[in-house]
Order: sequence, then structure tokens, then C-alpha cells
Amino acid sequence: MRALQMKTPISQAFPFGPFNSAIQRRWKKPADTAQTRLENRTRDSQLDKLTANLQRLATVLQLQHLISKRRGPYVSVQIMSRWKNVVGLNTGMGEFLRKYPHIFEIFTHPLKRNQCCRVSRRMLDLMLEEEAAVKECELDAVRRVKKLLMMSVSGTLRVHTLWLIRRELGLPENFRDSVLAKYCDDFKLVDLETVELVRRDEDEDLGVAQVEIWREREYTEKWLSEFETKYAFPINLPTGFKIECGFREKLKNWQRLQYLKPYERKDVVWVRNCGGIQRFEKRAVAILHELLSLTTEKMVVVERLSHFRKDFCMKVNVRELLLKHPGIFYISTRGDTQMVFLREASRKGCLIEPNPVYVVRRKMLDLLLLGQRHSREPNIESKEESDNVVVDEDVGVDVDVGGPRDGDWVIPILDNFDDNLYEISDSSVQELSDYSENKNSRTEYKLQF
Repeated sequence: MRALQMKTPISQAFPFGPFNSAIQRRWKKPADTAQTRLENRTRDSQLDKLTANLQRLATVLQLQHLISKRRGPYVSVQIMSRWKNVVGLNTGMGEFLRKYPHIFEIFTHPLKRNQCCRVSRRMLDLMLEEEAAVKECELDAVRRVKKLLMMSVSGTLRVHTLWLIRRELGLPENFRDSVLAKYCDDFKLVDLETVELVRRDEDEDLGVAQVEIWREREYTEKWLSEFETKYAFPINLPTGFKIECGFREKLKNWQRLQYLKPYERKDVVWVRNCGGIQRFEKRAVAILHELLSLTTEKMVVVERLSHFRKDFCMKVNVRELLLKHPGIFYISTRGDTQMVFLREASRKGCLIEPNPVYVVRRKMLDLLLLGQRHSREPNIESKEESDNVVVDEDVGVDVDVGGPRDGDWVIPILDNFDDNLYEISDSSVQELSDYSENKNSRTEYKLQF
């Protein structure tokens, strides 16, 4: 105990005061890192909730993919419990499946008498609808891939990099054979893992970024000066964001700062004077903004953005750059993965300008959010019976309007019972009258004699 007391520093044993003011005390500056900024950022509850729901939907789709690999249309729950660590579930498999009866149907096998699971018809129809929407928007997906190749410094991208964000770009699973090989006039496979753009400068509209359309609209509709809108970005700060002293001035200067645009074909030089570092970072912000604008749902996993650093010449820490601009991007840390959203594209957790692929995936999410509600089919017969009953407001008694009701089968039995009683009562009265007449005749006969 005495040894522990000797190890305590003097500053803790004797607090700072007038009698020890000569002792030098070192004030520790709080750490300002990407992790602390991630923890202390202003949260967006709607996007965080959307991220949690999307991760559950991703788990459901992963289970459906595993079920589709089996021979039959169903799988036993015992076998599915082995996939718990594959999909990353923290709860039991049976408990998770029973949470979503609109997606998974659990039944007892007629021969083996064990619990089995299959995907519901509604979910299968939505998946077929998603495939049809992806096939319908195939030209839009080709356009997105061409724009990504145009942003690349070398004009090439790895196929694995595109495969990581195939769902975000609206590409099918086998896009190497169905898209890249089909449009051989636009794409060329250098080897099995690299795709190159064949024709680059043919379409001028491909070289226009999405933010340029916003700048033109701001210039024409709001009558803003070209100096204010030429290099500006849409800023949507989250609710509750604390604006510190000098923040507005810094933001205004950053909006006016010139930078090399994503589709411009110039050598990227990182100059360390005259705002060269800020221009380089602003170019990286423009590339990330354009990449998120090309996705169908305007969001990407943060880890997958690091695969584009070399091709797009972004020699910066991507997550730290996203945290520096909370008015443009938002990082959600709900669940196991970090998701980045484009703030200008969504409102109240929904896209402002939806597309066919997003609409179908939103239907899947709505089916997931139903949970166990409306999981049982309504009883049509009982509903019809209830419609035939009207409550008399004056008396407060149910009045039968027509149609069968519970207990109607007793009425004919009671009617027959009443008829039998009437017959018995009539016969008994006739017998009593005959008996009384016979008795009176006997008494009269005795009186005569």
C-alpha cells in the first residue's frame, strides 16, 4: 500500500493551488484524430436507422443466396443453424427466421417430421422484379462504368473493384460475361482482371459531373454569381451541428477554391504551397462525390472506397477526408460496417430522385420491416359473419341482419322439442277430458239406483 502511494505523481497528491504555484504543470491537449472525430460527430438518427435495416436486409439476402445453392426449394433449420457464423448472426437461426414470416416460411416436413425453411413467394417475386429492373436499366449501368473508367488516371479499373460495388452500380452478378463481353465496342479486357475503356472522347456528356448540373441550376435559378458557384458543392449540415467561430469563413473560402475536376485530363501534382494540399483534397472530395452520385442508392461501404485510391490518384485517408466534410458526406457506424451517404441525395431516409432498382429494393426493405405484423391470413368467413350483425344504438343489443351465426344449429332441435311438447300437452288434455266424462257418467248411474 505504501509502495502504491509513493508511485502516485506529485500533481495528483497535491492539487494545483497558491502554495504550489511554482510547480510546472503540463496541460495535456485533447487528441484530434479520425477516431475521435468519428465518435464526436453529429449523428443523423434517420440514416443510422436506415443503415441498421439495410444490414439486416443484407443478411436476409445472404441467407436466400445460400438456400438457392441447395438442391431443393427448402432447407432444414438444423442445417441453416450452421450458417450462423457465415452470415454473422448474434442470435439463433430459428429465432431470426421467425422474426420475418413474410420472407421465410417455416413448416414441418411431412416425412422426416423436422423443421424446414423456404423463401416466401412474395420475396421471390421481388427478387425476380429486381432482376428485371437491373436488366431494364442495363444501359444506365454501362454508362456508370464508363464514367468510372473516365475518372481513372490510366483509363483502367480492376474487375474485382467493380465486383465489390456491383450492387451499388446496378450491375448483375455475372457482369463480366453479360455486360463487359456484350459491349465489346466500349470495354476491352486487357487481361482477366483489368478492364479498359475503348472509346473515351466520343460522348461529351459523359465528362460532365453531377455537381456541375447543380451548379448550373444554382446559377440560373437563384441568380448567384459565377465566382460563388463555379467550384462550390451543395452543403447540408446535419441537425444539431455546432458551428464554431470562423467556420463560415473557412467554408466560404473552401467553396471558392479552384481544383482539378474529376474528368479533366491533366497530371495530378500535389503542390505544397499556395493551397496545393487543399486543392488536392478538394479534387478527392469531387471524385468521391461523383462516385456516390453514380450509385443507385447514393451510398457505399467506406472500406470499398479504398480500392479506388490508386486508380483515381487519391493519396489521402479516405475516412478522415469524409469526416472533414460533414455537410457533403455522412458516415454511419451502425453494425459491423461503416456506410457513407451523400447527404444532398436523401431526405428523411429516402432518395429524392428514385430509380427503378431503388424502388424494388425499397419494397424488399418494407417487407422486412413488416416483421411479424399481418403474418396471419384473415378469416374471411368470420369477417362476413361480423358484417351481418348490426348493433342497435338505442337498445345496445346485436340485431341479426341475415346470414348464419354461431349456435344456429340448436334452433331446429329446440323447435322440434317445442312441437313435441305441444303434441304431448294436447294428448294429455284429451285424456283428462275423457276420464272426467267417464267419471261423471258413473256417478250419475249410481244416483239412479
